[in-house]
Amino acid sequence: MLSQFPRSKVKTNRRALAGVIMWTHLLACALLLLPAQALAGAKEKLAALATSGLVLVVDEKGNELVAQNTDRPFVPASVAKIVTAWLAMEVLGADYRFETRFYLDGDRMLYIRGGGDPFLISEELAQLASVLVAAIGQQPLSGIVLDASYYPADIRIPGIEDTDEAYDALNSALAVNFNTIHAVRKGKTVRSAEEQTPITPLAVSQFLARAPQGRSRISLTQDPTVGLHYAGELIAAFIERAGGKVEGKISTGAVPQGLEPVYIHRQSRTLSAILAQLLLGSNNYIANQIFLEIGGHRLGGPVSLEKSLQVANEMLVRHGLAESIQLKEGSGISSGNRFTARGLARFLHLFEPHATLLQSGDGTHFKTGSIPGVRTLAGYADTSKHGRVRFVIALTSNDGAMRFRLLKAIQSEL
Repeated sequence: MLSQFPRSKVKTNRRALAGVIMWTHLLACALLLLPAQALAGAKEKLAALATSGLVLVVDEKGNELVAQNTDRPFVPASVAKIVTAWLAMEVLGADYRFETRFYLDGDRMLYIRGGGDPFLISEELAQLASVLVAAIGQQPLSGIVLDASYYPADIRIPGIEDTDEAYDALNSALAVNFNTIHAVRKGKTVRSAEEQTPITPLAVSQFLARAPQGRSRISLTQDPTVGLHYAGELIAAFIERAGGKVEGKISTGAVPQGLEPVYIHRQSRTLSAILAQLLLGSNNYIANQIFLEIGGHRLGGPVSLEKSLQVANEMLVRHGLAESIQLKEGSGISSGNRFTARGLARFLHLFEPHATLLQSGDGTHFKTGSIPGVRTLAGYADTSKHGRVRFVIALTSNDGAMRFRLLKAIQSEL
């Protein structure tokens, strides 16, 4: 205690102690000031890169490190796929597998009921056909009847246009290769652009009518029955590759009541594997197939956009996000989708257990979004001073590279 010291020493120690207290206070003030100054500098650098850009950065405790132009809702573009992925994981589960059902009647008519599988690609069809032929035998089939009643014939997704672009492919209960045809046209000759995919009569006629010369991919958007018929032709081609034979025609209709399936094909990819590929490749067709299944699974078939939006909104309401995340469909192709930056940042906290499904690199997990006049980027990033942060970037421009310059600045300056 101070009273135990001689007087002279007491005065000296009191002065020393006062000096220590004063310097400690000054040092504490300086330490508090440095991060604030550094943060202000980081904000200035980010603002200099994109003065009109929306940038929100939130640390693990929810503190907003940067909040630039965050007051207005923005169009998320394909960043909306993060929400679809989360909804799917919550409603369907990581191990969910889409199913396609096959039935055979006494006249050896094969009925195929589609279940909205988004990944009925050629490699999957080859596996499917091999097991199917083993189950039904190699005797000729009298025909194929396609049942796509799980999806209404008039289903339309906002933002999907009637074009040849692959990203405008129609959603369907039974479609193959993302409801597109990939082929090469040379004059009046058409061949498959993929070794694993047989060319079919419909593919040839569609390419001759609609595709330019050379290699291209066209979507089957003109008429839902065209995509359905192409699925039937391609499945028939794979059945014949597997040793079976189809002698009759391909038609559409319903599976007769009481007929039991001879084979149920479960997609070889789990939902989580499909989502990882969706978030990497950003295929709008796959996103909305999954989005439609969310409503169909929870509320029963047939699927509808209204059912899926109902389920989505109920789940967003539960987390206080219905006003800040407003969906019109599940892929982000519609400019009617509207998010707020703070709402998406809060949502990213919900999605964090699934962050590894996102594209990754250099300490980041992210999803991009691009539609004309909109470039977005959102996800998680490791920073030099604030650890892992959640970030939202939205630009009203076509400068996709600027998003990543802003992300690099966030990582290096924060």
